[in-house]
Amino acid sequence: MARAALSWGTRDLARNAGVSPDTIARLERGERLRTATVNVIRAAFEKAGLEFIPENGGGLGVRFAGPSASKVE
Repeated sequence: MARAALSWGTRDLARNAGVSPDTIARLERGERLRTATVNVIRAAFEKAGLEFIPENGGGLGVRFAGPSASKVE
């Protein structure tokens, strides 16, 4: 969902997070990754202007952090 919000493909996310496209594929298949790897992926999304929101009865989600958020290419 976060990739779609930014119109990023797996290679875009991999490049922005500094990981391999295979790592992104493993994450999206639900495979277990090291915490540090998940953290750098999350940081790439946050740098691009997304924020993760906790479950609030409707489930976990992401949204744009605000008007000052900018996309990373």
